[in-house]
Amino acid sequence: MSAPAAALQEDAALLALADQTLWVAALIVAPVLIAALVVGLLVGIIQAATSVSEQTLTFVPKLAMVALVFVVLGGTMMGLLGDFLREIFAQIASISA
Repeated sequence: MSAPAAALQEDAALLALADQTLWVAALIVAPVLIAALVVGLLVGIIQAATSVSEQTLTFVPKLAMVALVFVVLGGTMMGLLGDFLREIFAQIASISA
């Protein structure tokens, strides 16, 4: 294989790895962000309806929901991250071999 072709193949592999990394990061972070967004929106609607304008009122429900999401989905998130890391280390081992 010529040097330019090898460089293009290496660049494509690097871009595929970056793409996969971003997808894994999005899959891990999305449940936490969505839960915090929904709770913040609900608390904001309740605050608007009751004319309560306490800024710190949204913090505790968001914190509780994020903790609940980590308790419920934390194992799945860590499993996804572990599988991704195993795949990365296998690719590193195949490159050096």
